[in-house]
Formats: sequence, C-alpha cells, structure tokens
Amino acid sequence: MKEIYLAGGCFWGVQKYFDLIDGVVSTTAGYANGHKLKPKYRDVCKGSGHAETVRIFYNPVILPLTKLLDYYYAIIDPTRADGQANDIGHQYRPGIYYTDKNDGEIIIKSLEQLQEMYLGKIVVEALPLENFTPAEEYHQKFLDKNPFGYCHIPKEQLKKVEKESHNLSERAYKIIKGEATEPAFDNKYWNNWAPGIYVDVKTGTPLFSSKDKYEAECGWPSFTKPIIEANVQCKMDFSHLMFRTEVRSKDSNNHLGHLFNDGPKECGGKRYCINSAALKFVPKEKMVEEGYADYLKYV
Repeated sequence: MKEIYLAGGCFWGVQKYFDLIDGVVSTTAGYANGHKLKPKYRDVCKGSGHAETVRIFYNPVILPLTKLLDYYYAIIDPTRADGQANDIGHQYRPGIYYTDKNDGEIIIKSLEQLQEMYLGKIVVEALPLENFTPAEEYHQKFLDKNPFGYCHIPKEQLKKVEKESHNLSERAYKIIKGEATEPAFDNKYWNNWAPGIYVDVKTGTPLFSSKDKYEAECGWPSFTKPIIEANVQCKMDFSHLMFRTEVRSKDSNNHLGHLFNDGPKECGGKRYCINSAALKFVPKEKMVEEGYADYLKYV
C-alpha cells in the first residue's frame, strides 16, 4: 500500500468521495501542515494553519497515483487558494502532501499538465508532509454516520465516481448498494471452479477462497466460510417478509449476500450465499502479481 494526503474543501466530502473509489484501501480525516502539533478542530478554525486533509492509503496496482490525482482534480477548483465551493478559508485550501520523494516528482508533473487546461494560475500546494493529526472521532466517516449531512460534492458526482471507478453496471450497483439479488444461474462466478480467491470488488479485501467454495445447486457462489471472519460482518435482515442473516464486507460495507445454516455439516453447516457482482476473482496464478502472495496458503 502507498499513502497520499489530499486537501480540498471540507474533509467530510473528500473522505466520502475517495472511500467510493476502487483501489482506495482506507481513509482518515485530519489536519495537515500547520504550525501547531496535535491541533483540535477549534484550533484549525481559529487559524492554526492546518488544512482539512484526508490521508489515503491506496493500492497502486489498482489505482496509480496519476489516476488518483485525476479523481482529486475533479472535485476541486485548483485556481482558488481561499477554499473550495462553499467552504471559504485557509483551512479549506487545495493541497497535495506526500511522504515519498518520488511521488513529489509525479505530482509536480501532473500539476504542470493540469495548468495547460486552465487560464488562471494553479495554486494547489504540492509539499512534503510536515505533520498530520487525525481529526476527532465524530469527523471520521461523518457522511456514513450522517447521510444527510453537509457535503460540498454533489451526490450525483459521488454516485457517478463509484460506478465508473469500479466499472459497475446498473445491476451490479443495485446489488452492492441497493441490496438487490442477482438472478440465480445468471451471474459471473456461480459455476467458476478455478483455484484462487474472491476479493471485495471495491477494496480488494480478500473475502473467500476457492478451497471453501462448493456446489450448493442454488445458482449463486456458495462458501462454507470466509478466509478471515473479521473481513465480513453479519446482521439481521427482515426485508421481503423474511427472517435472514445478511452478509456485508467489513471494509466497504457492500452488500454481499446472505448466510444460511444449510451448508455441508462436515464443514460447519454454514452456507455463505454471495452475489458475484460483489466479488472479483483473482486466479491463483495471478495472486502474487496482484499482491496476494500471503493468501496462497488459503487456496
């Protein structure tokens, strides 16, 4: 994984935006490059010099830095140093802060190319990271906890970037975000028996192994267990006048499918019935290349 720090308006919206992009592993809202160590939100508002910033850990195989920056440029006005959209003030200035010197060279070149598209001068800060302090807990994933909270990025843009970055069809989007179910025997992996692992289509987090996949004759990929229990979460589902256990990805909160108690008894009796649209299959022969060498032991 690699890291980059991006500022551009209220960090609630910036964090939500990058959480939706394929290849982003984790994000943290915080305060960067100010003149006070370990500031609080009130300090930043009073002029501590920090920028509201989001620390992003990402997979460069899936999401190269140049592509990540293109996503960033889509949500800022790079010619405004006094803030972004309705967020006015020095704490909302646009900035790219890096910890890898080689990244600095890529960022400068990227900004030079961006300048060719604007008549006004590009004023995005491109600096080594001097300091970063995670924001208070109530700021973290704020828009997940408060879906109707303030966001300077239009909702349609959030929906669009998620669909496009994951190459999701309308059907796939309805499944992982709308909790729909794809048709039995009419999905990508129900009859796939090649060795490998199935990862979260959004974050790439390993979820299931071909070793634990079995023919349940139901028309959906079925597994006796996850690779790592902590990577999935279960909750009660009372939709459609039924009493079921829903399975979600811990990292992305994507809807995966449902858990039933009619699996092979010799394997614990569980059946994780999962939608193919929520998964990406990584063949065993490509696991090292795609960064999953540590998971070969599970296949």
